[in-house]
Amino acid sequence: VQLVESGGGLVQAGGSLRLSCAASGSTFSIDAMGWYRQAPGKQRELVASISSSTGNTAYAGSAKGRFTISRDSAKNTMYLEMNSLKAEDTAVYYCNAAVGIATMKRRDYWGQGTQVTVSS
Repeated sequence: VQLVESGGGLVQAGGSLRLSCAASGSTFSIDAMGWYRQAPGKQRELVASISSSTGNTAYAGSAKGRFTISRDSAKNTMYLEMNSLKAEDTAVYYCNAAVGIATMKRRDYWGQGTQVTVSS
């Protein structure tokens, strides 16, 4: 599975951005996809995820009500719509795909990351 993110950039606080993640390769094997972010000096954290089979979504508390994760199965593309951006949303955002390889075991695939910078 290969993942390529796009859509990052510089935006003022209160603004919006939409990130895209295009998946290729063995996309049929993906169980779930998600967006993670990593700010300087901090650990990578999960922002939002979406199930491939059900479309169910989950969000970190910081993202609820402001971010929306979605997917276009026909295009093998996942999106993250980010609204009401805050300075603390500044981070490198990574696309993740989880592939189940055994019971309770998964293999993670990552994109190269896209920088999101929110100026206050």
